[in-house]
Amino acid sequence: MPISTLPALNELDASSWDALRIDQQPFLCHAFLSALEDSGSVGGRSGWQPAHRLLQDGRGRLLAAMPAYVKSHSYGEYVFDHGWADACQRAGIDYYPKLLGAIPFSPVSGPRLLGDPLAAGQLLDELCASLTQQGLSSLHINFTAPADDALLQGRDGWLQRLGCQYHWHNRGYRDFQDFLDALSSRKRKQMRKEREQVAGQGIEFDWREGHQLSEAEWDFVYLCYANTYHIRGQAPYLTRTFFSLLAERMPEAIRVVLARQGGRPVAMAFSLLGGDSLYGRYWGCLAEFDRLHFETCFYQGMDYAIGQGLQRFDAGAQGEHKLIRGFEPVLTRSWHYLCHPGLRAAVADFLEQERVGVQGYAEDARGLLPYRQG
Repeated sequence: MPISTLPALNELDASSWDALRIDQQPFLCHAFLSALEDSGSVGGRSGWQPAHRLLQDGRGRLLAAMPAYVKSHSYGEYVFDHGWADACQRAGIDYYPKLLGAIPFSPVSGPRLLGDPLAAGQLLDELCASLTQQGLSSLHINFTAPADDALLQGRDGWLQRLGCQYHWHNRGYRDFQDFLDALSSRKRKQMRKEREQVAGQGIEFDWREGHQLSEAEWDFVYLCYANTYHIRGQAPYLTRTFFSLLAERMPEAIRVVLARQGGRPVAMAFSLLGGDSLYGRYWGCLAEFDRLHFETCFYQGMDYAIGQGLQRFDAGAQGEHKLIRGFEPVLTRSWHYLCHPGLRAAVADFLEQERVGVQGYAEDARGLLPYRQG
């Protein structure tokens, strides 16, 4: 059964794609991925060319799939391989274009290989065998789920890379104060003081679901989101249209908290809800307020998760400052298949050394957690 390439997700009906999903994570659903394409956030001149891979039987029934993009750069991936690309350039080896199995701009672990495991394994093997013929240097699969790891582990040529994020876990807390009571006295006082500083500036918070925001409020959300890139001299990855399309296609998964001062919105945090988890994605503020970032991005999400009985809050990649606020280190995994044998050998050696460092860092990071001992 040959693999086919889907250049636009809307060429496949949503029910066929979504039938392969095995969990409730929102990022892999047809609505999210197609909104990225239809809004122009990927495709065109973005350097993310949709090239989803499908495996179908003789009757056209979809057996396995992988969201995939042909990449001409390494931006927006959050698994950093710029050093590999630079080494290839110095050695006269073409690193781009490469093929990436991932959710664009979303460093969230979850399934990347959809469908029956045997069919997904066949898709993987056939895809690797055809990379050179397609003019692709490599295949990378980022932020995989345990089921994907099981498929990739031990397959010839595949290299595993570890990373570290910080997730907050709800240990059955009754309310935010119950969470604070689980912390050491000093950290508990610090968090309480941070929340009081925000409240003392007259800032209040308003949680909304996707269908509860007007287009004018979406304009504000986008302005805040884009501002986080503009202040660093960068262009935002997502277009304004993406947010409207997402609100139209999957409003039940959207959670936005608006920070208001005197009734006027001054900041926001955008999250998605899936299963027992809240995923904090984007934040932005149009003026500087002391400690508002911590309250809007962390404490509000933790409070919401407790109130809704959610088990986990993934507030995004990076940020060691999350540790002292109760976010625990979590190892992430990505997998890399490099066609050039010399490059593969060099990267394999690098990853072996990096793995030891990442594991040691995650273990040391646990010592910075604010929870009471014993």
